[in-house]
Amino acid sequence: MRRSTLWVCALLATATLGCKQVNEQVAKVREQVAKVREKLAAARERFTNRGRPAPLAPAQPQPAAPAPAAPAPTQPNPLSPGARPAREPPSKPPAKPQHHPAIAQAPEVPRPSRDEPYVSNDTGTIAPGMRENEVYALWGPPAAVRHSGEYTYLYFRNGCEYSCGMLDLVMLQNGQVVDAVLRWEGHLYSGQSSSPRATKPHYTPGGDTLTVRPPTTP
Repeated sequence: MRRSTLWVCALLATATLGCKQVNEQVAKVREQVAKVREKLAAARERFTNRGRPAPLAPAQPQPAAPAPAAPAPTQPNPLSPGARPAREPPSKPPAKPQHHPAIAQAPEVPRPSRDEPYVSNDTGTIAPGMRENEVYALWGPPAAVRHSGEYTYLYFRNGCEYSCGMLDLVMLQNGQVVDAVLRWEGHLYSGQSSSPRATKPHYTPGGDTLTVRPPTTP
């Protein structure tokens, strides 16, 4: 009985050892088969891709080139032949005198039908702010005097009453000189005239057509 048991144990040990060796061999065979398959797949891929161009790598965006700077304008050499001289900037036109609004409303006075020479020792320069009697002290009595509201108009002979279309005119506001339109060289005004002497004299056909508004009463 003991001997048969020993035989059974020996058979079981042999069977167990044999199964383990068989499993190890099967695992090795499977590993070899997997390696062979990998080699076959790599060889097949090389054969398939033979003659095909390699895939191109994606192009990297190039940085934008800076815009070329505009060339600085070159100044022509004034000494070079054919060079044109640089033009000077246009000068500003002289400021026009401010016309006093009341000078256009000066009353009309009779004028001679032709120019008569005028010679007088009563000459001088009047200034803004002078009184009526101060004007008389320089130029003598006027040819005519007109009043319109707060304004007083003094008319003096100038020797060109016909061709100039007017007598020399001094305007006072509230008793003080504020403007003067003069044509005789002996009559001068230190203020800013609304019609300076440089204005070309011209004849006004039909005389002055402006009307004078009567002073308003409060």
